[in-house]
Amino acid sequence: MNDTILDVKNIQKYYTNKGNTTKAIDNISFNVQKGEFLGIMGSSGSGKSTLLNCISTIDKVTSGNIYIDKQDISKIKGNQLSDFRGKKLGFIFQDFNLLDTLTAYENIALALSINNIKPAKIDVLVKQIAKDLNIQEILKKFPYHMSGGQQQRVVAARAMVTNPSLILADEPTGALDSVSAIMLLEMLTEINNKFNSTILMVTHDAMSASYSNRVLFLKDGQIFKEIYRGTVNQKTFFNKVLEVISEMRG
Repeated sequence: MNDTILDVKNIQKYYTNKGNTTKAIDNISFNVQKGEFLGIMGSSGSGKSTLLNCISTIDKVTSGNIYIDKQDISKIKGNQLSDFRGKKLGFIFQDFNLLDTLTAYENIALALSINNIKPAKIDVLVKQIAKDLNIQEILKKFPYHMSGGQQQRVVAARAMVTNPSLILADEPTGALDSVSAIMLLEMLTEINNKFNSTILMVTHDAMSASYSNRVLFLKDGQIFKEIYRGTVNQKTFFNKVLEVISEMRG
């Protein structure tokens, strides 16, 4: 049975500015299976942010196709695209983007109310995900009354509560100190293992990438290399990631 969640086929992305054309993505193809935790690594200008923007439906490819749950996202437009994004994608941003004026419960519920879910169903779903992530006791708290770890779990709950096909994490540890970063990465691993959630994480950080099952390395808009973690532990995989980075730097 083919359980492909994301299928990226021969995509190219060009930007034209004042007559100059830049190729941000140069014929990239890969796929992501259900329950995978994929890391995408690359330095600034490698094309990783452009790739994420195209997968997240924020930007459109110049040519090629991106399929999420076998739907070609380049063929979806307007309100249908917003609807698709709300139902199929979960987001974990670098700065969390929790709304300070809303409680944890309301921050999580917002993802559902945008999708026109009935209040009674919202209540059930929020309480269930809060139980799954062990944050029932902070549902009435505002973000500024939570610890960093609690905020992280609220962010994860918000990303997961719609039961999305794909969770996209954009440099999720970029603004965190090392202890908070490891807590977040361990939480992503837990979500991946416990709930079989499919995660795609874009990062420039080798430590973050080493928590995933597979890493794609981008350079000049192309896939430079791909490595699988297999059965090795995170520390061993971290060293493999570092080896590829030094190889990329020549």
